[in-house]
Amino acid sequence: MSYDNLVIVLAVAAAVPFLLALMPRVRLPGPVLEIVAGVVLGPAVLGWVRPDGTVEALSVIGLGFLLFLAGLEIDPKRWQGPAARLVGLGLAGTVALAAAVGWSLDLAGLVESPLLVGIALVATSLGLLIPVLKDAGAADRPVGQLVIGGASAGEFCAVVLLSLFFSEHASGLASRLLLLLGLACLTVLIVVTSIRATHSRWLSRTVTGLADTSAQIRIRLTMLLVVGLSALAMHLGFEAVLGAFVAGAVLRLVDPDAETRHPQFHTKLDGIGYGFLVPVFFVTSGIQFDLVALFADAGTVLRVPLFLAALLLVRGLPVLIYRRAGLSRAELVAAGLLQATSLPLIVAATTIGLRLDAIRPENAAALVAAGLLSVIVFPVVALPLLGRSGAPPRRDDGPGEMSGRPAS
Repeated sequence: MSYDNLVIVLAVAAAVPFLLALMPRVRLPGPVLEIVAGVVLGPAVLGWVRPDGTVEALSVIGLGFLLFLAGLEIDPKRWQGPAARLVGLGLAGTVALAAAVGWSLDLAGLVESPLLVGIALVATSLGLLIPVLKDAGAADRPVGQLVIGGASAGEFCAVVLLSLFFSEHASGLASRLLLLLGLACLTVLIVVTSIRATHSRWLSRTVTGLADTSAQIRIRLTMLLVVGLSALAMHLGFEAVLGAFVAGAVLRLVDPDAETRHPQFHTKLDGIGYGFLVPVFFVTSGIQFDLVALFADAGTVLRVPLFLAALLLVRGLPVLIYRRAGLSRAELVAAGLLQATSLPLIVAATTIGLRLDAIRPENAAALVAAGLLSVIVFPVVALPLLGRSGAPPRRDDGPGEMSGRPAS
């Protein structure tokens, strides 16, 4: 085992926030710079770092923790009432458009698995949208609530579909659906048991007493939940990321007010994820990015704007249903751009697709490049529209709001 490559990866992760701080006017999300740095330092350009066993193992864990944090962002309160119905209709439109786009690309001979490409187009970077909406003072407005709800639904749907149809542990679709139902039942059992456990005075006192000591019991129990559900998902034939994502949703259901009742708890989780594991995943994704395949021919390069347009169509067009909530034209355009902002799930889907030979390296590189562009361009265009259509943008968050928290 060698730590040499890991040292370089962690050096990149530590340097990126400083670089962004030197360029406060550049509204660039940290993960984009981390991936680009990985590409430059990796085998594709300079060849200074390679993804050895240590780096790859931490990268896989980082992806799982990123999906866990994304699941933790999902608020069950957003899945109720008229807004939830609009979000559901928008998601149905997204899935239909994703299927149509994937099928069309397959007919044109541009992709190998229309289903994988369609699933990759469904998700939105939920972790990026929340700080963007807060920065515009729109998080609590109807447009913000609908975008966050739509992003949550898209992320959840994409993770489930990816685990259902693409896994190294292949089995029939009927058996997979049955196993998925089993996982859902076990998840409900965990939620019910955990909620009942919180009613125990002795247990509550013990957890509170040990939470901020060297025991860090809430963190230990959370890591047990994440790893345990990831292992369970793998044993049932799904990808570990499904278990990690479900773990985040479970924790949110069990303790929905944790951010206000135990604010340090979420800070500690962010520290583990965004301070260590998640940047390793993004830098490693850059190291593994096949730049040679992307620029092998003009046709592959032209796929990048094609996939970017597909993202905008699949995730952006269904926001027209939000007109029923009284959104202005500027808000609708902004909502469409924000919901079309996607990167981590695209990286995860292409990584799994490459392992299963479901996608060619050049198409995987073009999809990731389109995701990078969506994260760079779409929020920058959407922010002024949100500021123009309602309350003025908040100034107290500072320029680090967008660049300091990785997309998820």
